[in-house]
Amino acid sequence: MLLLAGGPPARALDARGIDIPLPPNVALPADPPAHGMVVAQERIAAEVGQRILALGGNAVDAAVATGFAMAVTYPVAGNIGGGGFMVIHLAKTNEDIAIDYRETGPAAITRDIFLGADGKPDIGKSRDSALSIGVPGSVAGLALALEKYGSGKFTLAQLVHPAIVLARDGIPVADDVAVTLPMMAPRLAKWKSSAAIFMRPDGTVLKDGDRLIQRDLAATLTAVAEQGPRGFYEGPVADKLAKAIQDAGGIMTSADLKSYRPALRAPVRGTYRGHDIVSMPLPSSGGTVLIEMLNILEGFPLAELKQGSPASLHLLVEAMKRAYADRARYLGDPAFVDAPVRAMLSKDYAAQQRASIDQARATSAGDVLNIKPLREGSNTTHFSVVDNDGNAVSNTYTLNFPYGVGLVAEGTGVLLNNELDDFTAAPGASNAFGLVGFEANLPGPGKRPLSSMSPTIVLKDGKPVLVTGSPGGSRIISTVLQVIVNVLDYQMDIREAVNAPRLHHQWMPDEVRIEKGFADNVLAELRARGHKIEEPMGRTSANSILVTPAGPVGAPDPRSKGATAAGR
Repeated sequence: MLLLAGGPPARALDARGIDIPLPPNVALPADPPAHGMVVAQERIAAEVGQRILALGGNAVDAAVATGFAMAVTYPVAGNIGGGGFMVIHLAKTNEDIAIDYRETGPAAITRDIFLGADGKPDIGKSRDSALSIGVPGSVAGLALALEKYGSGKFTLAQLVHPAIVLARDGIPVADDVAVTLPMMAPRLAKWKSSAAIFMRPDGTVLKDGDRLIQRDLAATLTAVAEQGPRGFYEGPVADKLAKAIQDAGGIMTSADLKSYRPALRAPVRGTYRGHDIVSMPLPSSGGTVLIEMLNILEGFPLAELKQGSPASLHLLVEAMKRAYADRARYLGDPAFVDAPVRAMLSKDYAAQQRASIDQARATSAGDVLNIKPLREGSNTTHFSVVDNDGNAVSNTYTLNFPYGVGLVAEGTGVLLNNELDDFTAAPGASNAFGLVGFEANLPGPGKRPLSSMSPTIVLKDGKPVLVTGSPGGSRIISTVLQVIVNVLDYQMDIREAVNAPRLHHQWMPDEVRIEKGFADNVLAELRARGHKIEEPMGRTSANSILVTPAGPVGAPDPRSKGATAAGR
């Protein structure tokens, strides 16, 4: 096999003494130089990416290696059976790029595929069946990132190699995987091929300290290493994927896989307090909704309000409410929908939205829709990477639910997504995260479901100062918003900004979801202003990097067991 030629792979030990595979025929210096940082939701994958930086790779090289490694080490959400979005800043050319590798609807999908016989949305179809599996984009997206924007020092085969070794030799079940496997056992046990990997012979799931071995996944990754994306989207792997999905009742074909293409897009851009905000465009709603909220908030003197005070939180909620309502009304796949994005991003529209906010009282969800309409001419994981040359990557990808639909395609080791639940089953219906959608986001062949993923880079004078993003379904955008406000308005250090308790409002349902940590008197004041407070908000994990004059400072989110900042 190409990757294992030349003897045993070079290795290094992480903080727990776990072997971290390196590309073949390279050796890590005894004292690797400081060279950037990777902050990810899983320790081993973060260390893999950091080793690539230490070997002279750039931020994109490290992101690609981290992305493939997480497909092995973080099956909760890391994937090659799902899709996502990547935002890149290149220092040399001062260029910002967005790569859309979101899943697409198979050719046979129809707009009413997730309706029952009674014509109403059937969540069993959209969340728990093989009909919910979108054509995966991760392999194509990561390969495109390397081809276009990698340093040129590493081949795809070399960057996939650590993932192959980890899948073949196995890793200890630990941290988030150990926590989530018991919770998702019924989902995995439903499929024989999944149970064979994630469950013991006695029918119980693997537990903390057990070894997770994924030999079929190692073989699939080897095909990618040797053939590039063709090794996944064509030939034996593609045929096995299509057969497994169809045998489970799905509609994806080998032709769907062969026809998949990632897309290079122009990021959405905005400004806030003298900084440039660079984020993901449609079919992710994340960047558009984030910048709309920041534009609304920019007209308020947040720095004069205490962080976490009722007055500041009220304004955050009111901005969220308005932007999420516009998300539901207007946004969808840009290949199918002409959304008024330019108007949503305008400062004039933000002023109109701001004027509708009563600083003493909550606006009801129904009244938000009365604001003049626009006209214009789960489970997810996020990692952030910076290198010493000023390049930065913000990447969010997903299987949707933890472990996706739970199905491992027989003979491939690939856990498959249930991402098509992000389509709107019927106008006005909501998805698993309660997000309401309309005509713009109905299912369609080749169509990409609207997403909330919000990989974001904040620049000052053309240089990255903050790289952030989060998992969490509909809560992703509000989480990224609060990290940015905490850093730019309240001058919090990055760890404080990430650790601070969060809240969330998504227009419908008309309620504020909160994390624990807010003072009782603060919540009482919010209720007095007319807000309905509900717990819990649900977990997010804003793995972020703040670039300071002294170097990058990583903030792995403590909400995720095993989240790690790898670098120095």
